[in-house]
Amino acid sequence: MARRKPLVVVTRKLPDTVETRMRELFDAQLNVDDIPMDQAALVAAVKHADVLVPTLTDRIDNAVLSQAGENLRLIASFSNGVDHIDVSSALARGITVTNTPGVLTEDTADMTMALILAVPRRLVEGAQTLIGERDEWSGWSPTWMLGRRIWGKRLGIIGMGRIGQAVARRAKAFGLQIHYHNRRPLPGAVEEALEATYWDSLDQMLARMDIVSVNCPHTPATFHLLSARRLKLMKREAYVVNTARGEVIDENALARMLEAGELAGAGLDVFEQEPAVNPKLVRLARNGKVVLLPHMGSATLEGRVDMGEKVIVNIKTFMDGHRPPDRVLPSML
Repeated sequence: MARRKPLVVVTRKLPDTVETRMRELFDAQLNVDDIPMDQAALVAAVKHADVLVPTLTDRIDNAVLSQAGENLRLIASFSNGVDHIDVSSALARGITVTNTPGVLTEDTADMTMALILAVPRRLVEGAQTLIGERDEWSGWSPTWMLGRRIWGKRLGIIGMGRIGQAVARRAKAFGLQIHYHNRRPLPGAVEEALEATYWDSLDQMLARMDIVSVNCPHTPATFHLLSARRLKLMKREAYVVNTARGEVIDENALARMLEAGELAGAGLDVFEQEPAVNPKLVRLARNGKVVLLPHMGSATLEGRVDMGEKVIVNIKTFMDGHRPPDRVLPSML
C-alpha cells in the first residue's frame, strides 16, 4: 500500500513551478487567491496539517501553536527570517522549524546597494521631474539637482552575516570604506579581503559613518537597535539604509530627525508596521529626503523559486526521517 502523502498547507501564492512540484510530492493545499490568512485560518491550518508553509507576513505565535493538531511536526517557512514564528513554543511542542537562508543574499545586497546610490544621488527625485505633471526640467545646469558623492565615504554595516558581507563587496567596488558592527569580528582573512574595520561599539561606529546600512535580523535584542539615542549620535550629513526589518529602527525617531534636518536622508525597503507606512516618511519621500520601497529587496523570480526549492528539500528530508538542512535552532536566534 502506498504511503500517504503529507498534507502541506501553504499560506500564500508561490511561483507556479514551486506549487506544481509541491503538488507532485505532497498533498499540497495551496492559496491560489493569495489572500493572507487571518488568525482563524492559521489555526484551522495547524489543526489538520502535517506541514505548515508560512511566509514572513503570517504570525505563527503561541496562540496559534497552542491549537496545533498532533500531526503538525514541521513548519517550513518560506522566508529567511523567522521572527514571525514563536520558535521556542514550536520546539517545546516537538515541532521542527526550518527557513530558507542564503538564497536571497545577492538579491537583497543588490537592493541595498541600489538604495545606497539612490538616496545621496537623488535618483528618484530626479526621475520624478521628468514624469510629473509640471515640466520641471529645462536642461542641464551646473547647480541643479546636486547630490552627494559616495566614493570615498565611510559605510557602516550593522550585521555582517551573508547579506552584510555581500553589501560590503559591492560597496568596496564603489570606493566606499567598509566598517561594521557585529556580535563578533569576522575571520581575519574575510576582514582583510573586504578591507573592513570592526567596531565592537555600535555607538562609536555610528558617530563616524557617512552611510549606515542595516543588515541584521530582527530579534528581541535588535528591536529598536537604532534607537532615538543612537540615531542622534550620527552626523547630520549621514544617510540610513534599511533592507533588513523595520523593527530594528525607531521609525518615529528617524522621521522626526529627518524632518528636523538632523539626518540627510534615508532609503527604506522595510517598515515597522508593515504594510502600513509612517505618514511622516511618506511626506518626506514626496519632498525628496527619503526613498521608500515596498519590501522589494528579495523580489526576484529566481530568488523566489530558490526559496521554494529550499522549502521542498526541507519538507522532503524531514518526511524521509532525516534532519532538514535548514533547521532553526534556539542558539541561532
